[in-house]
Amino acid sequence: MRQRVEKYIDGLQEQIVSELENLDETAPKFRRDAWIRQQGGRGLSCVFACSPESGRTTSSLETVLEKAGVNVSVVHGMLPPSAIREMRSDHSSIPYDGKSSLPFFAAGISLVIHPRNPFAPTVHANYRYFEITESPVEGDEGPPKVVAWWFGGGSDLTPSYLNESEVKHFHRTLKEACDQHGSELYPAFKKWCDEYFYIVHRQETRGVGGLFFDDLCCEKHTRLSDDITRPRTPDEIFSFIQSVGNAFIPSYIPILKANAVRRYTEHHRRWQLLRRGRYVEFNLVYDRGTRFGLKTPSARIESILMSLPETARWEYMSDLGVSEESEEGLLVKVLKEPREWV
Repeated sequence: MRQRVEKYIDGLQEQIVSELENLDETAPKFRRDAWIRQQGGRGLSCVFACSPESGRTTSSLETVLEKAGVNVSVVHGMLPPSAIREMRSDHSSIPYDGKSSLPFFAAGISLVIHPRNPFAPTVHANYRYFEITESPVEGDEGPPKVVAWWFGGGSDLTPSYLNESEVKHFHRTLKEACDQHGSELYPAFKKWCDEYFYIVHRQETRGVGGLFFDDLCCEKHTRLSDDITRPRTPDEIFSFIQSVGNAFIPSYIPILKANAVRRYTEHHRRWQLLRRGRYVEFNLVYDRGTRFGLKTPSARIESILMSLPETARWEYMSDLGVSEESEEGLLVKVLKEPREWV
């Protein structure tokens, strides 16, 4: 499974980066930054950033992306006892004595795209595989025994301005990918997404949702309907991961293309930067992946904070979004009262 996941995410990364580069052939290419982890593993960070100070942008026709990153990491090493204790809450098969570390393997693809145009929504996605094995026994040359494994991930959309048909397209594409593997998956993971990407101190969701799931393995999951839930094999779960991963391009690229060169004003740009401020608040305060990464010794900080936009804004008692009848207020209403889109 390690090899299959690694091969898949490498291929998906290349497909997504190529699609994005083809949107504007005059723009700079993504920077491809290959790195080696001293403690074990490797990665490839593909990052695009085009500063407004470059002089290339105009208010009507501009570079499609402001900042984007499509990263792959394949790492291994030793889990400290504190991390093992936390993971045992969902995986009781992991041995724990409070003192020993255990070998782990993790592989995943993670992406965030912040377009320049305020009418083009930000999008986030990540799909990952995690595996824990027994500590090697001296003299035993066989492969280590896997004591726990799981998949996690999802994809979600964060617009500054609400376009209902585009949000429905995004959700419909993800639902069709999920439905190939069971009708219970999309509603459960959509609900999980709305609950996870919630900014408590603002009492609103970060965006208009999508999918979110974690700890997918052969065990029964309480979030899925009891009458149709069944144990799933590793191959079945990996097939599901491939389906939702492959759905990213058709779910998002048409939306980006439709909005990339729309005319906008400084008013629209101001609201976009305010919404990006909320994006930053969620990622730094609530996102488990960001917080876990920042606490990890020898973590690659540049990759962890790649998800943050290049520019954002915070206004004291801003008047934007207050009126429910305004374009901005229509979005805020949906963020405070998540809807069913398909």
